[in-house]
Amino acid sequence: MGVPVTVSITRTVASGHGDEMLAWIRAGSALATRFEGFLGSGWVRPAPDSDEWHMLYRFADEGSLATWEASPQRAWWLGAAQGLVGESRVERRTGIEGWFDPPVARDVQDLRPSAPAPPRWKQAVVIFLVFYPLSVLANWAAGHTIASWSLPLRVLAVVLVMTPVMTYAALPWITRRMEWWLQGRPAPWRRT
Repeated sequence: MGVPVTVSITRTVASGHGDEMLAWIRAGSALATRFEGFLGSGWVRPAPDSDEWHMLYRFADEGSLATWEASPQRAWWLGAAQGLVGESRVERRTGIEGWFDPPVARDVQDLRPSAPAPPRWKQAVVIFLVFYPLSVLANWAAGHTIASWSLPLRVLAVVLVMTPVMTYAALPWITRRMEWWLQGRPAPWRRT
């Protein structure tokens, strides 16, 4: 079995057609569930009145995704939204690296491919750079403040504190600072 693949699509919908868009998304998900390897789908909007919709769907591997993408059912579904829905960005990701990135707004005609995901070993190194020191700090603090708690409760407390810190602060911060390395470009201080 292959590696699961997530497809992230930013779509725009003509103003005032949110109900039609929602029905269209549900119809696409209902069709996709009939295909082997379909693992799920979802969508979010930046605001209730936004014309931009960020959609995700996931398949068990490249083969099952390719079967869905080449299917007449998907072609019919896409055709049903002609003139109503436009695509502005499409990304394919394996692993979890695309799930937590903030959506990037693009013009409807901008279909430039996004940068490929960095190698997993580089992602692991960057995560380690913030995870290790924060873990040491959190465990030191827990040892001095909640040392009398049972191990499962101490671990739960540390995880409850670390998860939002890592998700909203530490990982975005380190990713911005190490973006040059993740993408294989020269260091900022070496650019001419």
